[in-house]
Amino acid sequence: MSTFIHESAIVDEGATIGNESYIWHFVHVCGKAKIGCNVSLGQNVFIANQVVIGNGCKIQNNVSVYDNVTLEDGVFCGPSMVFTNVINPRALVNRKNEYSKTLVRTGATLGANCTIICGVTIGQHAFVGAGSVVTADVRDFALVLGSPARQVGWMSAHGEKIPLPLSGYGKYTCKHSNQNYLLSGQTVTKVDN
Repeated sequence: MSTFIHESAIVDEGATIGNESYIWHFVHVCGKAKIGCNVSLGQNVFIANQVVIGNGCKIQNNVSVYDNVTLEDGVFCGPSMVFTNVINPRALVNRKNEYSKTLVRTGATLGANCTIICGVTIGQHAFVGAGSVVTADVRDFALVLGSPARQVGWMSAHGEKIPLPLSGYGKYTCKHSNQNYLLSGQTVTKVDN
């Protein structure tokens, strides 16, 4: 299957878009952007030049992905969530050489209307709740909520809350996937079944 690009979308010459991707209404993809396979860009999405989007990502309506943002495979960006790329923007001060890098690791979810302040790493399969403001790195499998976002729990790769404490030791098996998880200190990892 080939890539679908809606007639109202603008894809600048030079952009790389993988197979089986869907570019919907009023999307703008800049010419140096790199987009993987099986990606969905919802209505009114903007993708800047220095952006890399991995395979299987879903970017919902009204999201702008600015320069120096990298999304690994399987990232979900909820409607109207926000990325930034400068810590201290001013209209009258050019800070294009000060863009910070933001990395969203494999399988992470960024909820609707959340804001990701530039320069952070969102861990694998982490879950940022709707409306949260992320100002610091987020651990793998962490569930964060609020403004500023604070860790309140853990999430499985399947997207279910893991009933383990924030720190200590414990084990959990996801009811949906039968995947085992191990908490050691302040780190959750997948373990062999």
